[in-house]
Amino acid sequence: MTNTSSNAISNFQAALFALSLDRHADTPLHVQLAEALRDMIQRGKATPGARLPASRMLAAELSISRITVLTAIDQLIAEGYLETRRGAGTYVVHDLPDMPPLPPEQLRTPPAPPPPPLRPFQPGLPCLESFPHVEWARHLERSWRYPHPALTGVPDPMGWMPLRAQIAAHLSAWRGINARPEQVVITSGATEGFELITRAFLAAGDSVLIEDPCFAPMRAALVRAGMKVRACPVDAEGMDITTAPTEGAKLAVLTPSRQYPTGATLPLARRAAALEWATQASAWIIEDDYDGEFRYRGQPLPALASLDRAGRVFYLGSFSKLLSPALRLGYLVAPEHTLPALFRAMAETGARASVVPQPALAGFMESGGFSTHLRRMRRNYAKRQEVLRAALAGYEDWIIAPPEDAGMHLCCRLGPRMAGVHDTTIAAAGAKVGLTLRALSAYSTQAEPAQGLVLGYTAFAPDILEAGAKTLIALLQELGR
Repeated sequence: MTNTSSNAISNFQAALFALSLDRHADTPLHVQLAEALRDMIQRGKATPGARLPASRMLAAELSISRITVLTAIDQLIAEGYLETRRGAGTYVVHDLPDMPPLPPEQLRTPPAPPPPPLRPFQPGLPCLESFPHVEWARHLERSWRYPHPALTGVPDPMGWMPLRAQIAAHLSAWRGINARPEQVVITSGATEGFELITRAFLAAGDSVLIEDPCFAPMRAALVRAGMKVRACPVDAEGMDITTAPTEGAKLAVLTPSRQYPTGATLPLARRAAALEWATQASAWIIEDDYDGEFRYRGQPLPALASLDRAGRVFYLGSFSKLLSPALRLGYLVAPEHTLPALFRAMAETGARASVVPQPALAGFMESGGFSTHLRRMRRNYAKRQEVLRAALAGYEDWIIAPPEDAGMHLCCRLGPRMAGVHDTTIAAAGAKVGLTLRALSAYSTQAEPAQGLVLGYTAFAPDILEAGAKTLIALLQELGR
């Protein structure tokens, strides 16, 4: 070793031992040490090939724990600045990329901004504080600490097969759908499911039947795909295919378990009629079962897909309402004979659903934790619905909250005292007093849509529901004068 290189190493170690770490700062000590080491390397104070002092010696000189030192070193090894040599110690790598040092403000991760507060009665959200964080973290860590080789390669566009198998088993137990894992396709949510099916089996200009009122993003997805959308008004039992304008239609989108947003359940006779129409017309049906797991009383009717014998029904589900919208995971169950076309359509654009959470979700389902969570939420949501309905009881002159056997929201009619007050006016006024109210008419394209309010309750604790109901009643009484 030359005197020059020996002096450089000595200067480097001296500079390391002279570091000053702030124990009162918000930044953890291991982050401070990693930043200091990174800065020395980037500025040439630590030359390529320079050996770091032993971790015990560095910890003693800086009066910090050895774990802190090792954590900082591991971080820089992961970033490519340091390398370990078996039995020889830790060194600055020789092939550092030629890059300018980043300013300190870019090296520090800014804190995430706080999310906007949830306001009663935003619909479509699960109980976020009940998300099983500990169990989820355990499954996520287990699946990625030593990942299966298939996870780190080119992912299957149809989804992680173990998750597809668990979804098939779940649907068999909970919804009576008997499907092979290969029939399950993982998506980023219902919207991707709509787009995938129309891209694979329909052409621009084809006619599609949808319910009215309906889920607005679904209507928008069909319009973006170039479909001609025919809105079919629903009644207290959902959409009646025998009275719908079906001539030339290639697809019908239904929410038979619980019509969105009215809450109507499609009776068995109408389900049979819809299947008969699809078979005779060589048309397709998309069954959007957005919250079918949350039934609080009585036995649910079988899923439409479980009655399909001609292979005309695509079944859509999502984990956004069952676990968390942050997962961005959904699925569709396709008839066997449609799988090649679906694979081609998916391969054209690639999968949108991240593979990262899929093995963790598969493990969570296989462990029984998912079913336990659903049963817990079902009891929780049933109680919250009761709280909301009790808080609105006695004010039927202004708002009528019907009993519901299932779901995550109430579709409330306006009482006689609200005659002449449009539901969109109520929704706009609600925003000014801290409420998220969805006007029923906003879900419709009819000239004279039904009036009402869609009130979500599953994301809110009982005391928040009661306080929100008081605010809503006072608002209605003010507007209904």
